[in-house]
Amino acid sequence: MKGKQAHSGQSKEKATFTISKVLSEWIPSEKTGGICTAIKHHIKTDTVLKEFWHDNERFADIFNAALFRGKPVIRPEKLQESDTDVSSILQFGSHIETVQKILDVVKKSVSGIDLAILGLENQQHIHYGMPLRIMLGDALAYLKEYQGITKKNKAERRWEGAGEFLSGFRKEERLHPIITICIYYGEEEWDGPFSLADMLKIPEDFQDAVSDYQMQLVQVRDSENLRFQNPDVWTVFEVSRNILKKEYGKIEEIYREQDIDSELGIVIGSITDSRELVNLALKRKGGRMNMCTALEELKREGIQEGMRQGMQQGIREGEFQAKREITVALAAMGLSEEQISGATKVDINTVREWLGRDSSRCTWSR
Repeated sequence: MKGKQAHSGQSKEKATFTISKVLSEWIPSEKTGGICTAIKHHIKTDTVLKEFWHDNERFADIFNAALFRGKPVIRPEKLQESDTDVSSILQFGSHIETVQKILDVVKKSVSGIDLAILGLENQQHIHYGMPLRIMLGDALAYLKEYQGITKKNKAERRWEGAGEFLSGFRKEERLHPIITICIYYGEEEWDGPFSLADMLKIPEDFQDAVSDYQMQLVQVRDSENLRFQNPDVWTVFEVSRNILKKEYGKIEEIYREQDIDSELGIVIGSITDSRELVNLALKRKGGRMNMCTALEELKREGIQEGMRQGMQQGIREGEFQAKREITVALAAMGLSEEQISGATKVDINTVREWLGRDSSRCTWSR
């Protein structure tokens, strides 16, 4: 599916602006889970992503692309909203423990009498315990359904035999399958575990005996082979991926003469942590964004970022030299090495090195 095909039927008569205006001052914000913009908006990335995926067309498309190679197994019209809170009470004898877990987006896929529960987790940073988190969420969702069934059976006294009485669960009853996808939006490639087994140190003789739990992980930065059918999902993944990987030429190649909806600009800006992109998308809310000159401006942004980093390095080197000169001056005034180290926040061995009193080398703690 080509990016040009995704928007061929959409009108270009709405207000537009070039993405070059956005990207020429593209400055990443602090990684705080949200973006504070210059026009008095506070955009929470998690909220933006939840809102984006609440749409049934988009939700179905990400599951079909991730699990079924783009085949439309999950139909948008068959999706229903479901409770995202799978918190539960665990009881072990006389001990009771409450466990809280809230998923980002949960929907039921209903087809006749068949039902599957689909969960989606948004992840902005690498999490080295993610398979365990996903497994816990799925287990709590199963437990919640199980407890609902047993409560009803006990109230109606619906059981036959000791097995059904003890479990509160009838022999022919079945729970509904739960499938959870984790979408990772980070710039760095995921180097965390992909399954529960990846988190375990398993003795060789036990390898085949230990049960595993596989995590369904989707990486935005590594999504080239996903077969999206929904144009919004395609655009968000395509542009975000190329920005995260700094492959700006592909943006120009695919979106040379295309507009995108400003809502998608907010989503892309949130994923890539771009305040300016979010700002200008908000100014055109309900309108369109044109992307024809992205490459040149992104290159300019790269140069500006390099200059900024160079200035910061120069400042650090200047501070280093200044502390060295201060160290020598304080020694000339008769201060001890310990006093100089405390005053300048420089390691005492480095102070000695600067004063020529110790040949051992030690890195200054900046």
